[in-house]
Amino acid sequence: MRPPQEAWEIISRHLRLLEAESVSLLQAAGRILAEDILAAEDYPPFAAATMDGFAVYSDDSSPWREIIGEQPAGKVLDVEVTDGYTVRIMTGAPMPAGADAVVPVEATELAEDHVIIHQEEVQPGENVRQIGSDIKAGALVLRAGITLGPAEIGLLASMGLTPVPVRRQPKVSVISTGDELVEPEESVGPGQIRDANRFSLRTSLLEAGAEISWAGMAPDNRDELETLLNERTAADDIVITSGGVSMGELDLIKAILFDSEDVAVHFRRLYLKPGKPLNFATKQQTLIFGLPGNPVSSLVTFEVFIRRAIRTMSGAGKPERPLLSVVLSSDVEPSDRIEYQRGVVSQGEDGRLYAKSTGQQRSSRLASFLDANALLVIAPRETTYEAGETVDAIMFGTPYQDS
Repeated sequence: MRPPQEAWEIISRHLRLLEAESVSLLQAAGRILAEDILAAEDYPPFAAATMDGFAVYSDDSSPWREIIGEQPAGKVLDVEVTDGYTVRIMTGAPMPAGADAVVPVEATELAEDHVIIHQEEVQPGENVRQIGSDIKAGALVLRAGITLGPAEIGLLASMGLTPVPVRRQPKVSVISTGDELVEPEESVGPGQIRDANRFSLRTSLLEAGAEISWAGMAPDNRDELETLLNERTAADDIVITSGGVSMGELDLIKAILFDSEDVAVHFRRLYLKPGKPLNFATKQQTLIFGLPGNPVSSLVTFEVFIRRAIRTMSGAGKPERPLLSVVLSSDVEPSDRIEYQRGVVSQGEDGRLYAKSTGQQRSSRLASFLDANALLVIAPRETTYEAGETVDAIMFGTPYQDS
């Protein structure tokens, strides 16, 4: 059995960086940027008012100014502000020639075609957003490898950068195996269960940034399953199977991978809990992950290995989840293997991070993921981990705040 770190090193040797493609701004949301973005021009490209008021020449000490125009946003007024004159200006509007400051409306008083300024001193640049004050031309705006969220997409739109260079999303198939499986909407007969893994994995894949090209169930029939595997490995970057990788006579995934001449099997079992019977193989450039059938084992091994592989192939600058040191708030019993316990991490009043498990950690108990925001990494040892000891936590959510 291989430890998780050694397994990841094996997987990482078979990862390739996917090619770049150009997509529209809206399609780029949630995608990973493929190249550095430099500013082509100053932003803003003109000096603009940051509030409604009157554009003035700051060295003019007279409180009385004649209003010679009104400057709305989106237009340029052909006037010049000099001593004794001013222009009414709106937020975001370009500063008229000669003006170097804006006096807010609340510091003024209208008197027919004049305005009385009640502000004693007006500083140059006051309430003005200067040229290039947000971004200078040539500056690095966004670095390759970041995930494009609302702020990044808005920034790209403001710069007029479309289409956007992003990495192609890995194409992934998900195959649930087992004659006992039925669809969620179907009634359950004797010995049958509803397929949960395919839906949990689909959700995890979408969150990780993969493109799901096919997802379905396959029976415990070797010929049908082998044909489906051949079809999906020819079409996709990653094929994920659920079930059929343990030691039973109908654990066909394991047998098919082992017997296929064009498939290289890199490992079959891991020194971890849950998820010991994890198979990893490659067929040319396609990655094949044979996950255990237990739903928790399936999700844990996805989190520890597959999500990181997807993010690496997609060019993410930080493909791994954050790893934090946390203080156990209750005793934890270790296993004979490295165990990833579903846990709840909260920040205490003293600012430290505290963790507790979500209860019964059976690999069939999917409810152990409810409310969890971390996987607690519990190394094997003979003695109990006592409250107050520290362990590592793989964070897939933000720490809660203790009330």
